Amino acid sequence: MRWQTVNRECAVGQSESLAEADISGAGRYVTKKLPEVTPAFWIMKVAATTLGETAGDLLSQTLQLGYFLTTIALFLVFVVTLVVQLRSRRYHPFFYWSVILSTSMAGTTMSDFMNRDASAKFLTVGATSLGWGPQGLDLGYPTGAAILLSLLVTLFIAWRITGQTFAIRDIVTFRGEALFWSAILVSNTLGTSMGDFLSDSSGLGYAGGALLVTGLLTVLATLVRVPAVPNVALFWIAFVLTRPLGATAGDFLTKPAAKGGLDLGTAGSSAVLVVVLLGLMAHAHLHERNVTAARDRRPVQLS
Repeated sequence: MRWQTVNRECAVGQSESLAEADISGAGRYVTKKLPEVTPAFWIMKVAATTLGETAGDLLSQTLQLGYFLTTIALFLVFVVTLVVQLRSRRYHPFFYWSVILSTSMAGTTMSDFMNRDASAKFLTVGATSLGWGPQGLDLGYPTGAAILLSLLVTLFIAWRITGQTFAIRDIVTFRGEALFWSAILVSNTLGTSMGDFLSDSSGLGYAGGALLVTGLLTVLATLVRVPAVPNVALFWIAFVLTRPLGATAGDFLTKPAAKGGLDLGTAGSSAVLVVVLLGLMAHAHLHERNVTAARDRRPVQLS
């Protein structure tokens, strides 16, 4: 019996060594580092994207750093958090959600830089100008969204050509994870443009835009049980749509009452959302640790 256990452990070790050797050539092998898609996942996603909207506006508008400088700063934050995530050996909720948050913040100011300019209609109350540098390309929300959508589709086509899976639960290579995070950054920037269009240009307002996106997400949730509809496609559509939900929710919290918002301010709203997101991340960390401990305690079944 003892020799059987030793032999089994040796076989497991050899299998793990082969896995880490990446003999498929599809990219350096990494341990599964992305979370399971559960209701808690979507709650955290909306919280992170809402915080990304309010924090991005806090830096670029309230603190008047401007879209240009804030975009550069937040993109560097994204790079740092991404490097930490890519170098980690296992799924860590704080690492994962830090990248989601950084893509949401960077996506907010990248979208604003593409679609807006420094005119008074885009400034917060009391602000007369923004920071140093060019403050926007003034492409407009529809044009910006169309460009970003084309970029996202191109990225997915390139992703498909590589042969890497789109399913988040099955992404276990460095190349697959790099493609995943590239799509996340573009989708969060696209979602910001869509959210700003719904809030500012469609006539729906902040609450109306949020209700529309919530309705679309509800439809997607009902389609999960339809066999003919691929769940992977539903996931990515929902992932894009949760960003405009966060954008409209963030605007609803921070914008003046005259514009249909609650006028809570970017600083106060961001502080509350930071506490909420940290609490959710701590809960996810404890859950992951308990799952790992339970798996480690599971007895080895001998044949």
